[in-house]
Amino acid sequence: MTKMDDAQLAAETWFRNLRDRICSAFETIEDEGASLPALPNAPSAPGRFERRTWERADDYGEPGGGGTMSIMQGRIFEKVGVNISTVHGRFSPQFASTILGAGEDPHFFATGISLVAHMANPHVPAVHMNTRFLTTTKRWFGGGADLNPALPYDSDTAAFKTELQAACDRHSPTHWADFSDWCDRYFFVPHRNRARGVGGIFYDHLECPDAEAFERNFAFTRDVGEAFLAAFPPIVRARMATPWNEAERLKLLRYRGIYAEFNLVHDRGTQFGLKTGGNVDAILMSLPPEVRWDS
Repeated sequence: MTKMDDAQLAAETWFRNLRDRICSAFETIEDEGASLPALPNAPSAPGRFERRTWERADDYGEPGGGGTMSIMQGRIFEKVGVNISTVHGRFSPQFASTILGAGEDPHFFATGISLVAHMANPHVPAVHMNTRFLTTTKRWFGGGADLNPALPYDSDTAAFKTELQAACDRHSPTHWADFSDWCDRYFFVPHRNRARGVGGIFYDHLECPDAEAFERNFAFTRDVGEAFLAAFPPIVRARMATPWNEAERLKLLRYRGIYAEFNLVHDRGTQFGLKTGGNVDAILMSLPPEVRWDS
């Protein structure tokens, strides 16, 4: 499966375009915050994304697509990755049995965008967003976005969720209730008995058995990306100049331990990437640049 059909190409093109727009928006924020106090190891100039492409082979040694990492280490964004990938090949028999529609035929295609931002100022929340389109013997969209503050503000949580709810409501009266609840259940750290963040949405297996279903679910997935762009930059701008102290920074570093534990132990995307021969650096770009586990 090396040649994309029209649906796959449309999804891949959208994810690439969304990546470009997000990176541009985040670099603009770096410019706006150029005069603000920064961490000692921050660059002297506003941060800029650096891109690195990668290629993969599938489990059978055949060419299997690849992707592009876009990583920025800046003054406002301590570390942010906005990665895109388009991969294909055959799942191993054991892993195929866990993927929708792959038990009958292990061939697959997947394209998507994945974003994680860890912020320098403890008052600015970390954030995660990803959307993806997969093809096996079935095809479907999945994704979501959630806010992950070390120092939560109710107004930030409300603003973030308002944009996501509006996106959901444009497509179904049940999407918000279903997908926000799914987010709360999915982004839960069982061994800590706590949520990873303050919520958002998570969805998967929005199946596309025909062209009409594809257009409907693709439109929703595009709106998730637009909602993220509408919601997160204003939160950063509102908080990035807030003074902070070392005690607040320590709370941030300890919170990041919870975030890292979830991504390494429970996150499906991490498992999917590692089990399909993805680029390890791209898969683990979600990990924070500095973290503390001391009590």
